[in-house]
Amino acid sequence: MNKSILATFAAGTIGAIIGVSATFQFVDQPEQVNVNDQQPYDQASIFQVGLNDDDDIKKTADCAEYTDLTLAAEKTVESVVHIQTHFVTEEVTYDPFLKLFYGEDGYRKRQRHGEAAGSGVIISPEGYIVTNNHVVQDAQEITVNIDQKAYPGTIIGTDIAVIKIEGHGLNYSEFGNSDELKLGEWVLAVGNPLNLQSTVTAGIVSAKNRNIDLLTSSYNPDEKVFPIESFIQTDAAVNSGNSGGALVNKQGELIGINTAISSGTGYYTGYSFAVPSNIVKKVAYDLIKYGEVKRVQLGINIMDNNSEVQELNNLSTNKGVVVTGVVKGGNASNNGMKIKDIITSVGGKKVNSTSELQAKLAMYNPGDKVSISLIRGEIQKEVEIIME
Repeated sequence: MNKSILATFAAGTIGAIIGVSATFQFVDQPEQVNVNDQQPYDQASIFQVGLNDDDDIKKTADCAEYTDLTLAAEKTVESVVHIQTHFVTEEVTYDPFLKLFYGEDGYRKRQRHGEAAGSGVIISPEGYIVTNNHVVQDAQEITVNIDQKAYPGTIIGTDIAVIKIEGHGLNYSEFGNSDELKLGEWVLAVGNPLNLQSTVTAGIVSAKNRNIDLLTSSYNPDEKVFPIESFIQTDAAVNSGNSGGALVNKQGELIGINTAISSGTGYYTGYSFAVPSNIVKKVAYDLIKYGEVKRVQLGINIMDNNSEVQELNNLSTNKGVVVTGVVKGGNASNNGMKIKDIITSVGGKKVNSTSELQAKLAMYNPGDKVSISLIRGEIQKEVEIIME
């Protein structure tokens, strides 16, 4: 009986071994992948990459150095200030009982006092500070807090607002070139959100030349108010109180002023928007030197180009910006620009949207000569315009 059981077990074991052997003989083996004619890929190599290779170690170190934002943060927090404002608004109320029982005028005026807070960036050792206009709008008093010391502030001009405090040798942020920003580049947002002073958040550049229709209501050609929307979009966390604070690159250079967030709640939910530093620099310089912003206009109506616009208007390309109207007597009219002209570059820099075109033009002053490349039909033209 026992011998029979042993014989059966032995037979089964031998059969299993034969079956496994047959499986290995007839099932296809995974194909080996050769990379650059080097050693065949195998599973063990996954765990060996970069461990013993000096070049890989160097690349890892370079990557770590590239994403190190500590120096930029330390440099910027010294120049970002906390701004507090006191404002007074006048309210009109109506009490019908005053008229009914006492014969007095039912309308009454009363003053409402309030406070607001935001951020600002020192741009000169003499105490000039840039912030957003809504941070200081209607302010009766402005207090600028720097390193636990309070300074009274005076408004120099509004657009991008510039205020001034009495100070010398102050830490300040240097302007960077916002045109050189690249998508995916690391940036820092520095400000005072939710009254948490000297807060730093990090993100990347998500988009450039973004138009979010934030300033459309401010458009007033009769008063020569032509708001420009060409925002830098980032995913760095920005909240209430960050407005007017700094957006800086890895070198700690000021490349934007944080202005708005995309949110249904009033708190950060994914994207924030900053005015590019090249626009901020030009506006701040004009306000300090002239007390007003020196703007130029081509005198045209424009729209973004795309494949649908191209087809409807029988255009030769779907790139650039399309001229839809020319103001008689304006810069464009005086230099022969026509409806359906397609503007492709300004000053040698390509433009592919209306916001991008507006941002480029914002850099010029009256009297500047501007070279504009355009396409008319199938012909490429260069137009030089002296801006007025």
